[in-house]
Amino acid sequence: MDDFPQFPLAPRPFDGGYRKVDPGACFDWLHQGWAMFIADPGIWLGCTVLVLVIYFGMTIVPLVGQIAANLLAPVLAAGLVHLARRQAQGQAIDINELFAGFRGNTGNLVVLGALYTVGLVLTVVVVGLIVGGGMAGGLFGVAGGRPGGIGLGLGMMFGSLLLGGLLLSVLLAPLMMAMWFAPALVFFNAMAPVDAMKASFAACLANWLVFLVYGVILCVLGFFAALPIGLGFLVLVPVLSGALYASYRDIFAGS
Repeated sequence: MDDFPQFPLAPRPFDGGYRKVDPGACFDWLHQGWAMFIADPGIWLGCTVLVLVIYFGMTIVPLVGQIAANLLAPVLAAGLVHLARRQAQGQAIDINELFAGFRGNTGNLVVLGALYTVGLVLTVVVVGLIVGGGMAGGLFGVAGGRPGGIGLGLGMMFGSLLLGGLLLSVLLAPLMMAMWFAPALVFFNAMAPVDAMKASFAACLANWLVFLVYGVILCVLGFFAALPIGLGFLVLVPVLSGALYASYRDIFAGS
């Protein structure tokens, strides 16, 4: 008798299964994000201001504050997508729901932040080691004071900066891919941090074209949001939070 299953059966744990979507899906994500924002702009604006104050307030403290901000970033991100899910399900939202990440799977979300911080530091160190020689050579050339040496030194420094920026973008891309869906996967699906990062990276890689289009759109939106002394981010952050949840539901269809 012990071989027979006991009902009700426990649901199978989420394994991070994802699907490919059409490149045009990113426009639908943004449309859903905008619809969520205009449905309750007061709550979204209040939550955005609170998140920005908490995050940038911590970064004011040298080193320790910046590390703490990175550790808590996934916790705050989980709160934002939690708000979006409640709204998408027709439930009421309020500012208290922003702190849902502090009430569930908090430890794993903080671990996620720690892994992101380590990856970020390693990336910066690697880039620094690669371009550091060129920067040092350029500084010596400028410090020498000779006309030809100054021009060559400035050229080396400029080239090193360009190379550093390119390398930083290339090396940060995999880290961003691994972190994109990770807070949602940890918070909603109780996935382990490393497993969530692997699933997020695999999903982004499989949908590289849609995320390439999405990335270009985000750069344009970010540019215009920054023009009025950054006030545009008060709208852009809520829209992107809703779009992130929409993309999570679209790609991780079984979640």
